[in-house]
Amino acid sequence: MLRLTLVRHATLLIEIAGRTLLVDPMLDDLEAQPPVPGTFNPQRYPLVPLPEDAAGIVSRADAAVITHRHVDHLDGTAIDALLARGVTVFCQPLDEAPLRDLGFKDVRSVHDTTVWEGIELTRTGGRHGTGELADLMAPVSGFVLRAEEHGVYVAGDTVWCDEVRHVLNDHVPTVVVVNAGEARMLEGDPITMDAADVIAVARHASGRVVAVHMEALNHCVLTRKALAAAVRSAGVDVDIPADGETIVFDAG
Repeated sequence: MLRLTLVRHATLLIEIAGRTLLVDPMLDDLEAQPPVPGTFNPQRYPLVPLPEDAAGIVSRADAAVITHRHVDHLDGTAIDALLARGVTVFCQPLDEAPLRDLGFKDVRSVHDTTVWEGIELTRTGGRHGTGELADLMAPVSGFVLRAEEHGVYVAGDTVWCDEVRHVLNDHVPTVVVVNAGEARMLEGDPITMDAADVIAVARHASGRVVAVHMEALNHCVLTRKALAAAVRSAGVDVDIPADGETIVFDAG
């Protein structure tokens, strides 16, 4: 059995093969961070509170997976709580040294594939936007977590692109988690998936699609309600969990 809990934004608790992985923890208090610069809505974030206290969330984690080090995927509260727990941290290679500099002792950069506690972790690519903006936002990664009958693809901060398509084709994950929200800067295209991107993933994927990364940051303009209407109109199925909601995926 696989259990996936959306904490808030892109922060997930994934229970697989008897272990719990904490993905991209953004655990600061409400409005602790200044607005993302260069965006339309100058409002402090997180825009919504955590569904439970940060210490309680981190206490459930056996390890952490950091797709990239933007502050909305690893903030100060999360760093302090993870350091206190001393958990293993998986990351992309370029983030290993900075994470060690923060004080993490057991940092494991994933170049291709590694195995931990019966879980296979494979790092994947993506595009955090398009054109020059994507180059400026790089590097970012996703991860496929595979154990027993489940393969969970956490796409990370990416738009619909060839890298995502290749993962769906090559790994055939049973669950696909995409970062929606249609995050936008003042100029350029979205840097995370908009509704059309999520629909494209749902049409291409053979497994269930879960959309997260909404309603917590000042530059994410796509709401859950708008995405739900768009996928319904397109005739595709996408799970859109609320903060704190757990989805259980049975075998087969």
